[in-house]
Amino acid sequence: QVQLVESGGGLVQAGGSLRLSCAASGRTFSSRAMGWFRQAPGKERAFVAAINWSGGDTIYADSVKGRFTISRDNLKNSVYLQMNSLEPEDTAVYYCAASRLGGRTSYLTTAYNNWGQGTQVTVSS
Repeated sequence: QVQLVESGGGLVQAGGSLRLSCAASGRTFSSRAMGWFRQAPGKERAFVAAINWSGGDTIYADSVKGRFTISRDNLKNSVYLQMNSLEPEDTAVYYCAASRLGGRTSYLTTAYNNWGQGTQVTVSS
C-alpha cells in the first residue's frame, strides 16, 4: 500500500502557474507508475498526466499538453505536477494516484489502486 497526500492547490488567475506535490509513504513508491487526475463539479474524474517508475516515460491528456509537466523524485518519494498557462477550465479537485505494483503509465483510473484525498485548484478568469 502507498499513502498519498497532495498539496499546492489554491486560487490563481488565468495565465498563472501552480505546482502540485504528492508525498507518498511506503516502500514501493519507486516501483509504481504515478498519475494525476482531476474532477470538476458535476463531471467524472479525468486523466491529466502519468509517469512511469523511472520518470523516463510520461503521457498527458490532450487538454494539458504543452502546459503541464509531470515529474517525480524517487529519493523524496514525491511526484509533482507543474501547471502553467492555467485556464478557468482547469478548475477542479486534483488527485494523485499510484498504479498497481509493476504497472505502466495509463490514462485509465482502473490502473491505479491508491489515491490521495485531493487538492482544490481554482482558476479565475
